[in-house]
Amino acid sequence: MSEKMWAGRFKKQLDSDVNDFNSSIRVDCRMYKSDIGGSIAHAAMLAHQGIIDPADAEAIIEGLEGILKDLDSGALEFDMTAEDIHMFVEAELTRRIGDTGKKLHTARSRNDQVALDIRLHLREEADAVIALLKNLVSVITDKAEEHKATVMPGYTHLQRAQPITFGHHLMAYAQMFLRDISRVRDAADRMNYSPLGSCALAGTTYPTDRLAVANALNMKGICENSLDGVSDRDFAVELANAIALIMTHLSRFSEEIILWSSWEFKFIELDDAYSTGSSIMPQKKNPDIAELVRGKTGRVYGNLITLLTMLKGLPLAYNKDMQEDKEAVFDSFDTVKQCLSIFAPMLATATVIEANMKNAAAKGFINATDVADYLTKKGIPFRTAYKISGTLVAYCIDEGAVLEELTLAEFKEFSDVFDEDIFDAINLENCTFRRNSEGGTAVESVEKQIASVRAKL
Repeated sequence: MSEKMWAGRFKKQLDSDVNDFNSSIRVDCRMYKSDIGGSIAHAAMLAHQGIIDPADAEAIIEGLEGILKDLDSGALEFDMTAEDIHMFVEAELTRRIGDTGKKLHTARSRNDQVALDIRLHLREEADAVIALLKNLVSVITDKAEEHKATVMPGYTHLQRAQPITFGHHLMAYAQMFLRDISRVRDAADRMNYSPLGSCALAGTTYPTDRLAVANALNMKGICENSLDGVSDRDFAVELANAIALIMTHLSRFSEEIILWSSWEFKFIELDDAYSTGSSIMPQKKNPDIAELVRGKTGRVYGNLITLLTMLKGLPLAYNKDMQEDKEAVFDSFDTVKQCLSIFAPMLATATVIEANMKNAAAKGFINATDVADYLTKKGIPFRTAYKISGTLVAYCIDEGAVLEELTLAEFKEFSDVFDEDIFDAINLENCTFRRNSEGGTAVESVEKQIASVRAKL
């Protein structure tokens, strides 16, 4: 076991089991680019401020760039006995350039170093998620454009409620994912401040230039309180929460895809490339991908609770508990990226069975509200019109008929104001396409929604 950077205070080596328990390199090694990038900016600042010799800074930066190149290429492998990525990089630097490498840690602590690294790393992860969300929204809008006039039943309580178009239904999810993009971006913006220079918790006596480091790393500014700089993980919670909501929306969408692809609905058929079969029932075509997305939502929720629970009882400033932040938030990012990457092509390749959607919309009295609206426009108070319409539905159920099959004489038994134009009012396409209020299901409304979303993308 290599000597620890903090070994001077201790007379005995760390127990091997304790070392393994304490180590985080298996999780935080993925931050090596952020760690090296932050260290390069820090070394340049130290030289500029006269804290270390410029020649030493140049050697440190060249050494760090060499480590980065070798890690990228695979020429250098991580030492899994190292305590963490920070100690690994510093030890490797010192091995390559000698004692000069030991000057890198001047005017900083691992506390502010890790706080910087995770911010830089999650900034990249947030950008990746936003790109995947944009791609999914683009797929949704393309599908909605294709089916802006495809009539289907809209549901409340999973009961047929009113006729809508499939394009309109899809655009509801486009709005959800647009909000997700905004949430991730907002959280990333709040995170984009540098804690480096906070040191362990109290700042430093060295004449550092924290803002220069922040600028070099394309950050918006610095954390203005050193205690907060090293102990803040709000950004991890915010991002985990944003990801949990993304997964909520993916899970809701998955649930509908699972229902729609069942024989009971048969509104869509998933492409063979995004379905699986049964080991015993040869007829089965299972929506396993959608089911897995729905299932993986739970682990992302768990990660959010992990972060909240980890932080809720911590006194200021840094505590080792906070090492648990990375595994939780990294897993959330890994999970949502995987789900978004596979969900978009699954949706894009799905076949929409328009006839089944329209047939379902023709049943279930989903034009009953239009009967009430018809009567209201004839001067009958809505509540009275509502009761008449409900009574008509009950009559149809008793007669085994639907509203469109009634004669005008039958309509007039319930109200004298019914006339021939009632049949135009309850026509399924008319009920759907005349709902042209802002945000409604009419074709022109859906087209406006699509144009608005594409403009925002």
